Amino acid sequence: MVFLFFFSLRIEAEPLRVIIRGNLPVSLENTAKASLPLSYNSSALVSLGEDTRFFKGVELELGAPSAWLSYQGSLAIAMYSNLDHIPEAGVADLDAKRIVFEPLPAKIQSVYQIPLRRNHDLRNSPYVSVPVGVIPVTSFPLLIRLMPVIKGMNEELETMNFQLSAKPILGDEGIVTLSFRWPEQLPGKPFTVLIDDVMIENPGEGRFLKEGEHHLVILSDDYRNENRRFIIERAKVLELSIELKDPTPVIYFEAPENARIFLNNEAVLNKTAPYLVEPGTHEVQFRIGDYGIFKTLQVEKGKTYKVSMEVDVSVHEE
Repeated sequence: MVFLFFFSLRIEAEPLRVIIRGNLPVSLENTAKASLPLSYNSSALVSLGEDTRFFKGVELELGAPSAWLSYQGSLAIAMYSNLDHIPEAGVADLDAKRIVFEPLPAKIQSVYQIPLRRNHDLRNSPYVSVPVGVIPVTSFPLLIRLMPVIKGMNEELETMNFQLSAKPILGDEGIVTLSFRWPEQLPGKPFTVLIDDVMIENPGEGRFLKEGEHHLVILSDDYRNENRRFIIERAKVLELSIELKDPTPVIYFEAPENARIFLNNEAVLNKTAPYLVEPGTHEVQFRIGDYGIFKTLQVEKGKTYKVSMEVDVSVHEE
């Protein structure tokens, strides 16, 4: 079955007198369908919440009773934007721009998707109509109106109730925001941030990323390099706090309680404390009684080393 679509070419606003049944709020806080009943001569407002960053469109669903299938071509749906004011429920006079006017198809359920941004990937199909181009969020609220296109309506059609619902269409992305903490002795030194091998010019600004796993790298001559993975969830903001660390090499020691430890021939008095050292060659010595083990380390800038003394017992049977 082929349906004809009529698109309004009006540029100027037109005066309207309509019956407003109520408002359908579409927000990120509540992504479930909001719904209102409509009749042949009533309308509803569709408004957006404050945060529309993750919206690529708004989906309208018009449910009809089974009796509607006998009245194809009797009613049309019209959509208006740029209302001169936001009316209350009841009879209202206002000016608005008509953006869509098309007959209602002979369907129990009709779905309309209104794009809110470019590259929205919304497409017409046998089940979904995309009846208009991109509508800026500043043009909301929209007025959705049912109206007759025939004369001589009977009582059944006049008393027929439709159900209009609205919900957001979310994009498949989220946002990551980065914040940084500097070591007191090295404030404000330069560093480079890469996400998925792409250099980020303004790392303090929120960045849209596709949902899924991503890779963060921080490179610097003045701080320790960072390398981590993170997960972006759809329509969520991930706040990553990154502590930039002093690149001075660190050595940790592990040894039996009765072992003595020497670093570059100097006794290590606190075995559990980290030792900050300069890059280069260092010598570690472990002693238990007359037994000693020596180890030479090549220490690099920005790295942490764990030096452990392991004592093992071997049993051989002949």
